[in-house]
Amino acid sequence: MTAAEALRCATKHFTGLQIMETSNPRLEAELLLQHALGFDRTHLYQHLHDEMPPAREAAYHDLVWRRLCGEPTPYIIGRADFYDIELAVAPVAAIPRPETELLVEEASALGRQRLQGTPSLAIVDVGTGCGAIALTLATHLPSAQIIATDISPAALALAQGNAESLGLASPVRFLCGDLLAPLEQPADIVVVNLPYVRSAEWASLPVEIRCHEPRAALDGGPDGLRAIERLLRQAPAHLCPGAALLLEIGYDQGPAVAALASEVFPEATIVVKKDLASLDRLALIQL
Repeated sequence: MTAAEALRCATKHFTGLQIMETSNPRLEAELLLQHALGFDRTHLYQHLHDEMPPAREAAYHDLVWRRLCGEPTPYIIGRADFYDIELAVAPVAAIPRPETELLVEEASALGRQRLQGTPSLAIVDVGTGCGAIALTLATHLPSAQIIATDISPAALALAQGNAESLGLASPVRFLCGDLLAPLEQPADIVVVNLPYVRSAEWASLPVEIRCHEPRAALDGGPDGLRAIERLLRQAPAHLCPGAALLLEIGYDQGPAVAALASEVFPEATIVVKKDLASLDRLALIQL
């Protein structure tokens, strides 16, 4: 079987089963084939019509089967692209998602704006997981001090490994602990992508999420706001005067998050920003 034939076959299987509503069957089949052959995309297309060695064909079959059984492609190949960096991923942390790139864009813009008026800026990524937000911000805001926290030692080790691979081990500090509790200094900007899925919605999520991603990183309790509320109530003791918080939120959680923020920070300016689908996506709280 040639690589092209294997690619067509896997794409057909993925398309027929509609394994995930937002997936790209051809892209996933291609990523798995690159992984099985040890090729990058350019090399793959240069050898697309070559016969696959039997061992590589068998390896690809196994990868495709794992995907058909619901295992997410990023976990199978051990990596995921986010914004403009590539990250190692593993089931100890949630897979970074495209919708979180809006959070990075807003935090980057806010960071650039603040750096124009101050020689130092402390940005904290709470619940860093694999380090996607912290490491992207460190890439785009090299003069800022980036601190990443997570309660999971395993997730933090994954993030630290990504920092080393990207040459960012020195600019980013990793602290293990609950939300903002490990901070040793007040923050100027807090960037947050905490669990916000409602517990009752868990059973209806795709098998890729339900059976493979860590529930603690996604399930936000009965109203989806358990971790977000805890963070907001913890925040006043850990913020500089005039600090800002940027929180990723669920598609319909804007009013509830704004009400919680107003209760904790009655004098703050609170703006809920929508994504390209006009759904609630970010809450910006400026003290």
